[in-house]
Amino acid sequence: MALTSLDPITALVIVDLQRGIVGLPSVHPIEDVVARAGTLAAAFRRHRLPVVLVNVAGGAPGRTERPRLGGPFPDGWTDLIPELDPQPSDITVTKRTWGAFASTDLESQLRQRGVTQVVIAGVATGTGVESTARQAYEAGFNVTLVTDAMTDPRTEAHDYSIANVFPRLGESGSTQAIIELLATRSAQA
Repeated sequence: MALTSLDPITALVIVDLQRGIVGLPSVHPIEDVVARAGTLAAAFRRHRLPVVLVNVAGGAPGRTERPRLGGPFPDGWTDLIPELDPQPSDITVTKRTWGAFASTDLESQLRQRGVTQVVIAGVATGTGVESTARQAYEAGFNVTLVTDAMTDPRTEAHDYSIANVFPRLGESGSTQAIIELLATRSAQA
C-alpha cells in the first residue's frame, strides 16, 4: 500500500540500532540505514513527535532448532549508537524478544502520549522490525514501515518481509516520503 498519511500523534520506533548489531553483516550498507534513521529521528523531534529507541539485551526463553547467542553480551553491545543522537525526551525500550512490544511497557507509554500510529525502521527486517510491526498492528496502531531505513543479514528475509508481510500490516514508504508527510502535516496544522 502506498504511503498516504500520518496520524496527528505518530511515533517513530527505531529497532536495534545498537553497537553490537550494526557491526554485523547486512544486505544493505548499514551506514545508509543509520543515516536515514538519524534523519528520521531528528525530523520527528523537530515536529515534537515521540521517538522510541529500542535495543535488545537477550532472547526469549524456550527451545529452538538453531543455536542462540549464549552467555552475557560483551561490554557496550546493547549501547544505542550515537548517530541516533538519543535525547532525554526519547522513549527507550530494552527488549528480550524479537518485537519491541512483547514483555515491555512500550504500548502503555505510547497510549499515554496519545499515539495512534507508529513508523518503524531498524534491523533486522525479517525479525526485529517485522515482529515489532506485527505486534503494533495487533495492538491496534496504524503501522508505517520505512523500507530504505532497514536491513537484514539475509536478502531473502528482507525481500520477503517487504513484499509479502508489510503490505498486510500497513503502509510502506521511504525516509523522504515520511519527512515530506511530516512537513505537509505541520503546514496544515
